[in-house]
Amino acid sequence: MNNSSSSEISDERDDYPEITQADLDHATFRVGFKPAPRQQRVTILLDTGLVEYFKAQAGEGGYQTLINETLRQAVDRDDLEERLRRLIREEMRRGVVAAGVP
Repeated sequence: MNNSSSSEISDERDDYPEITQADLDHATFRVGFKPAPRQQRVTILLDTGLVEYFKAQAGEGGYQTLINETLRQAVDRDDLEERLRRLIREEMRRGVVAAGVP
């Protein structure tokens, strides 16, 4: 059995520049061709009961992921509620204008 490699190892540096933190900060991370959501590490104090609840709900999964998903749903729900309120106000104004009410 031959242990030699089919390609030589070169001591020459690559032609590619070194990646800096600034490069990473401006990068778009992708999964396939779709941009991947970025996350930020934070330190937060939560009530013990909340942490226990999410750990129990998560089971084998990560409780931090479950907390993140719950917060995301709350934000999405608030966005939806605000959009619906704005739409209803606009429709009500149109109805008032169409009816000729000052």
